[in-house]
Amino acid sequence: MNKHISLLLGLIGAGICQIAVADSEDDLAKKLANPVAALISVPIQANYDKDIGSNDGSVLRTNIQPVIPVSIGNDWNLISRTILPIISQSDIPVNGAGESGIGDVLQSFFFSPKAPTSNGLIWGVGPAILMDTASDATLGSEKWGIGPTGVVLKQEGPWTYGMLGNHIESFSGNSSRSDISSTFVQPFVSYITKTKTTIGVNTESTYDWKAKQWSVPINFTVNQLLKVGNQLLQVGGGVRYWLDSPANGPDGWGLRLQVTLLFPK
Repeated sequence: MNKHISLLLGLIGAGICQIAVADSEDDLAKKLANPVAALISVPIQANYDKDIGSNDGSVLRTNIQPVIPVSIGNDWNLISRTILPIISQSDIPVNGAGESGIGDVLQSFFFSPKAPTSNGLIWGVGPAILMDTASDATLGSEKWGIGPTGVVLKQEGPWTYGMLGNHIESFSGNSSRSDISSTFVQPFVSYITKTKTTIGVNTESTYDWKAKQWSVPINFTVNQLLKVGNQLLQVGGGVRYWLDSPANGPDGWGLRLQVTLLFPK
């Protein structure tokens, strides 16, 4: 009898452990869908686009995007989000031309309350800084820029929906290059399944106020939360379609692959 009771207690204990792990995975999946979550992560995102310019050039842009939260007192977090692009382009700007290297870094800081509002909204605001870091003139703007950035979202059950945006104005750099005045808007929605698969759709649209031109890719992605050894990560990808772009911009379909390394506390 004691042996049976011990076995029963052991099974119950194992079940509790599994529930705890599942709850932890739920939290991680939801935090990954939240741009201002208090979670250290390193997304590595590769985007391939083609049919660029008159020579049908192509670009592979790999964005390394570390997210680092810092606690400020009892009520606030400061979320640092960096986008470091590594670019490889072919047949741009002319046939046979190509360049590879680092592009311009975009650094954003979000001041965000640790708790949602009374109606469940999660938000953050702060500055965004464009840095002239490109290793070659063809890979960047040769400009420094700054402006506001913000995000607002809501998470209800398996759903996350919201919008992230920024506006950048150049203030320094190569006077022979065009000034920057651009607005970026990213509405997004995602659904997390019971297997911790995140299905998402968003646009990463930019309006160039100088050229009066939109760039509008719409992205469809599927990402899976998993563990390899002791490392938690999310892997996946998807496709993108360009609804609108400048005359020399990408056209048609593109691809996206992503790996996100997670470092929960």
